Amino acid sequence: MSTLYSDTSSEMETLQIELWRQASPTRKMHMLAQLNAATRTLALAGLRARYPQASEAELRRRLADLLLGKDLACKVYGDISHAK
Repeated sequence: MSTLYSDTSSEMETLQIELWRQASPTRKMHMLAQLNAATRTLALAGLRARYPQASEAELRRRLADLLLGKDLACKVYGDISHAK
């Protein structure tokens, strides 16, 4: 079997997949929540770097654009100019 990741040995990848399979549904949901939180943190860091003068409200609104798409974010939260 070929590995999914070039930086991981096939033995370790096989072990990781087996551990994921053995994890309870609760544990899997916890891991997913941690990944979502990490993704949100990284996205906000990127937005802060791109928009250093932006307020927290504007950054959250820009994050909504990333997560929901601009059209839906605008429908839900209004135009981004209102977040500034």
